[in-house]
Amino acid sequence: MTQSMTGFARASVTTGAVTVTVECRSVNNRYLDLHFRMPDNLRGMESVLRTRANEYCSRGKLEFVIRTLDADCDAPTAINATRLSALQGALGQIENAFPEAAKPDQLALLLAPGILVEQETDPETLHATALAATSDCLAGLRENRLQEGEKLAEMIRQRADLMRGHLQDLREQLPELQKAHRQKLLDRLNAVDIEADPVRLEEEIVYILQRADVEEEMDRLEAHLDAIETALAGNGPCGRRLDFLMQELNREANTLGSKSTALSTTNMSVEFKVLIEQMREQIQNIE
Repeated sequence: MTQSMTGFARASVTTGAVTVTVECRSVNNRYLDLHFRMPDNLRGMESVLRTRANEYCSRGKLEFVIRTLDADCDAPTAINATRLSALQGALGQIENAFPEAAKPDQLALLLAPGILVEQETDPETLHATALAATSDCLAGLRENRLQEGEKLAEMIRQRADLMRGHLQDLREQLPELQKAHRQKLLDRLNAVDIEADPVRLEEEIVYILQRADVEEEMDRLEAHLDAIETALAGNGPCGRRLDFLMQELNREANTLGSKSTALSTTNMSVEFKVLIEQMREQIQNIE
């Protein structure tokens, strides 16, 4: 299925006393570009998260924001005996220097920096929770990008169908256009009022008509439109292939315009290029 490169997803996973929340925003990019904002205690698993992101996405700029929260408010705390002993020594020195100063109460001692220490979450549990939350977020992001990709694919198919319709109209008009072009050449020759060898004249007319023939360009245009449908119906990333096909379509449309012998063909070439540009704009967001 066609996947867009733009999307957003959010997921949270709670394990034991910790909750990890992951948000991811994705925009279009030529390659896969990953950026992580996370707590320092999760920095060590960035390479693991990058590997997991590669399993879900092949192109796009992805920005991850990872937050952790202690889910258990009754988590045990401990007193840092070393810090408390240092604080006791400092208070003794202050008491000797200022014997009349009021002594701090027990609550004030507990609120001193570094005295109370919360028990750290087990690193393995934290990492496993972060990986699970990231996987859920990536799954949601992929679903979001697939939904957006289907909308883009439908828009591209609509414009490809319009091009097919124009090509069919042009095929039906070709015999009349060639006949009119031949008559125009004969009228110009008659206006010059010179004698010409009939055989030589016919050869020149055939040569000119062959140079103006657009059957080959039309066949290639239809082949490229078929390739677009095949790419959109595939299971893998197709953005780069579609972008290349847009270049090929534009080349054939330009050739069609340069061979034009009638205003209707010129207008059709312009219409082709408008539709191609509209498709190209949508393809820039396809993975």
